[in-house]
Amino acid sequence: MTAPPPANRRPDGPGAPPGRDPEGTASADTADPDDNAAPDDPDDSANSDTDGESALAGPGADDRPIRVTTLELFFDLIFAFTLTQLAVVLAPGMTDVGALAVRVPRVLLIFGLLWWMYGGYAWLTNTRSPVRTPERLLLVLGMTGFLIVGLAIPDGFGPDGVALGLGYLLVVLVHAVLYARVNRHIWRIAPFNVTSALLVIAAGFAGGDPRYALWVVALLIQVGAPLVVRLSGRFDIRPAHFAERHGALIIVAIGESVAAIGIGASGLAVNARLVVAAVLGLALSVALWWMYFGTGDDEQGERAMRGAGVDRRPGLALSAYFYAHMPMLLGIVFAAAGVAGTVDAAGHGRSGGLPAALALGAGPAAFIGGTAAFRAALHTGPTRPRLAAAAFALATIPLGTLVAIEPQLALITAGLVVLLVLEGRLTRTGPDPVSQKSAHTH
Repeated sequence: MTAPPPANRRPDGPGAPPGRDPEGTASADTADPDDNAAPDDPDDSANSDTDGESALAGPGADDRPIRVTTLELFFDLIFAFTLTQLAVVLAPGMTDVGALAVRVPRVLLIFGLLWWMYGGYAWLTNTRSPVRTPERLLLVLGMTGFLIVGLAIPDGFGPDGVALGLGYLLVVLVHAVLYARVNRHIWRIAPFNVTSALLVIAAGFAGGDPRYALWVVALLIQVGAPLVVRLSGRFDIRPAHFAERHGALIIVAIGESVAAIGIGASGLAVNARLVVAAVLGLALSVALWWMYFGTGDDEQGERAMRGAGVDRRPGLALSAYFYAHMPMLLGIVFAAAGVAGTVDAAGHGRSGGLPAALALGAGPAAFIGGTAAFRAALHTGPTRPRLAAAAFALATIPLGTLVAIEPQLALITAGLVVLLVLEGRLTRTGPDPVSQKSAHTH
């Protein structure tokens, strides 16, 4: 059942209040042109939100994001393309353990840098919706950078390394320019991002071990930036938009993984075994969706962010929506590669093998572990059952290796269904963890 929208959201379409576009944000025609200038001191903004959120350190209240815009969803589709390309990188490793061992570190390094900058754009549009034409065009330019990166990912550690680095530099520069329009504190973070992009370009020219070393340093620089630059009091997080944006990315990523099943099956004879493998892959995707949306974790996450003080929200955004979502998205990538390996094995009459079984077990385990970390960061629900389910997914790897890959996929999916049923019963009989924590706090 779909939950009612938060009280601060506006209706869409012809019934929307005057001066707002159908996406729930201020229209360019009615906005004050002077709003483009960011104030020198973010503290000069007035607190005007009825739900306790601080005003933005940037333009006027008319531009404050109320809901995720369609342009942001378009942006997420481009980013999801890069995730699909990461699954492409893993594909040759589904039949060769040695190839898998080489490709997994590449996927982790590329994803780490891309996810950092996706988070940067999510924070950006959380501060100001892209409603003016110049901002929209700049955001499209940032999407172009992600597209270039996505195209270069399959050979990003080979001949296309420089192209990947240049695309990433474009992503970084557009983000800095756009963010500076609404919050000048971005200049404290931008040098870290630019340095990382330059290191990736340098890695494109390098070869062998130096290439990997440059990538590792580039990732460490960005991940370490929040440890050097204090975010509290300098960046504002608006919970409703932030939770909706990350939830939208999760569903887009899961959808892309399902589409990959069909792409992987193209050219293969549609026999009974292939159909069973594809249906099991879809069932696994549904189970992953249910673990995030069907259990209300997305809504409880938003409520927990709303209940937190304004100064605590940036830290919670990092722990719950940046770090905890990393294993979720990586889990989707590895699960997609594992399901694609299952479909391919079914289409060619193979039993599977260790590489596909590893991806199929590790993917759901990472996703489930990420949901547990999300709950732990925001205190929104029990984590032990999910950690046990993650361990169970890993324990199915011998089944896929020694017997066949389809039984492993079926067993993982059945295990997740059992977990969801048990959690549903606990939810009906237990107290609301967010309300309980709030009452304890007050």
